[in-house]
This record gives sequence, structure tokens and C-alpha cells, in this order.
Amino acid sequence: MIWNELDSRLITTGLDVKSKDGIMEAMGGRFVELGYCRPSYIQALKDREAEFPTGIDIDGVGVAMPHTDVSHVNRAGIGIATLNEPVTFIHMATDDMPVPVKVVFMLAVDDPGRHLEKIQDILAVIQDREALEKIMSAKGTEEIVGIIKEKNVR
Repeated sequence: MIWNELDSRLITTGLDVKSKDGIMEAMGGRFVELGYCRPSYIQALKDREAEFPTGIDIDGVGVAMPHTDVSHVNRAGIGIATLNEPVTFIHMATDDMPVPVKVVFMLAVDDPGRHLEKIQDILAVIQDREALEKIMSAKGTEEIVGIIKEKNVR
């Protein structure tokens, strides 16, 4: 399960960024800094997001799940960020429908066979409106870890 790969150092509450690129640089930079990913990871995230958008609207809450090819990843991980202000992503099922995103789940996938499994694990959490609202209002990283663990014990 993806949540076994949760590292609190990859979780941020109240990230203050103004753009998708800012998110990719801040979160992706942390993956690189901690050795999860190669330096090419950040640009690869931007390139993939431009070609295959990852925004999704969950009952009026915008969530994005940026990720990229395994060739940029050293080891698996997941980053989570709540944003101070929404950042516009494009909805994953369209080329042009904007989604104001407040929560980002960033993936470092090291096994292409587990890509869909990881997305499904995230969807299981974000489709639970109560869990998503708790994540959005969390004041710190350990609180988010607790919410995820509580959700996956049920």
C-alpha cells in the first residue's frame, strides 16, 4: 500500500505558491533533495502535467496528482501539500477545463506496474469527503499522517 511509503518530510501544510510550476519546484525539489528522485524529476513533472493533466474535482474540492515516468525516480514516495490559495490545474479528463486545486498528492513511482494501484490508494482517501476536509484543515504534517493512517485502518 502506498501509505507505507509516507515520509513526513514530503508533507507540507500551507504551501504558499502561485502556479503549477511553483508547486512542481517546491514539492519536486524536496523529492530531489531527499534522494527520492533525480534532478530531472522536476522538469519531467512539468512536461507530463502539460501533456496529461492531473487535476480532479472531488465534490467541489480541487485535487491534483502530479507524477512522471519511473526513469526520474530513485525510490518510491508520496508528497502531500495543502495550498494557502488555490492554483489552477487542468482537469485530467479534458484539455482545457480549469480546476482550482487546494490539495496536491505528488507521486514518485519506481515500479510502473504499481502506478494505477498508487492512484487508486489516493482516490480512496480523497473520495472520502470527511478525510479530504480534515487534510485541507490540518495544521501540520503529523496531523496529515494521522488522518491518512486513520483512514486506512478502517
